[in-house]
Amino acid sequence: MKAVALSPTFNWVGIDVSKDSLSVYNWQFQRYREYPNTPAGIASLAEELSSQTDVAVVCEATGGYESEMAFALYQQGFRVSVVNPRPVRDFAKAMDKLAKTDAIDAQVIAYYGLCRVPKATVFASQAESDLKSLVNRRQQLVEMLSAEKNRRQQVKGLAKENITKHIDWLTEEIKQLDEQIKQLSESTAVHRERKAILESAKGIGSVISSSLLVLLPELGSLTRRQITSLVGLAPFNRDSGCYRGQRKIWGGRASVRSLLYLAAMSARRFNPPIRAYYEHLIARGKPKKVALIACSRKLLICLNAMVKTNQPWDDNKVTAVFQAA
Repeated sequence: MKAVALSPTFNWVGIDVSKDSLSVYNWQFQRYREYPNTPAGIASLAEELSSQTDVAVVCEATGGYESEMAFALYQQGFRVSVVNPRPVRDFAKAMDKLAKTDAIDAQVIAYYGLCRVPKATVFASQAESDLKSLVNRRQQLVEMLSAEKNRRQQVKGLAKENITKHIDWLTEEIKQLDEQIKQLSESTAVHRERKAILESAKGIGSVISSSLLVLLPELGSLTRRQITSLVGLAPFNRDSGCYRGQRKIWGGRASVRSLLYLAAMSARRFNPPIRAYYEHLIARGKPKKVALIACSRKLLICLNAMVKTNQPWDDNKVTAVFQAA
């Protein structure tokens, strides 16, 4: 891979992260090195990078294996970008980089940083980090609970009794997590204020508000188009020539979409503007699921505007937001 005629503001360092190792490619020096993914290895990497200027580190989100390294470098004052693996892989395919090794991946990641200049990641405080781990754990238990309920319908006898006991245990664990999430989210002033704003909308409860603040920290800082695209609720065109395909949502943050869908299910009953919009779509012949997804999008736009302006839900103002969206 050859360098192109770019004028980089930063010295991009790409890191391919695995459970046991950090594969590091420095674009400026065209140099590859490998470090163990341990506190000692991360310290050695930080020491190596500290001798250079304008370092910008970019790595992929790898399910948590990158967390300790990324946060440690951030604390050392380095610019760190944790990016979605999908666009990096698409970027590699566009360059015909089909082979995959740690060294190649690190080089591609560094080049991705050079060309795309991803935004620096904003790292959470310890309280926010703890809250995120609780929210993620709750999602895992909810998925397990749903799977166990499906299994219980297919078995009989002792196996069914065992599954029922597990369902009861999962239900109790989820309740305990809900209480922990509520207490922790109210322990910081920023979360407490934003939760109150979100929960002023009928359909948004304590758990959903806390989860949205953790899983969608960009809420209130983006435009309505940006926030719906980020979550994956912006319909994409499927047109070619004279063909006009059905608009579909794609990508984004599935966990946030699930939360908004649940909130929309509640809002269609108890939130007058959302209910009116849902009934309007049904009257036009839209399937119920499509109507709920559309309500999820409208709800997200309203919540984003509320957080941005620091204003609670107002039925009279929501109609204007719907029309503008």
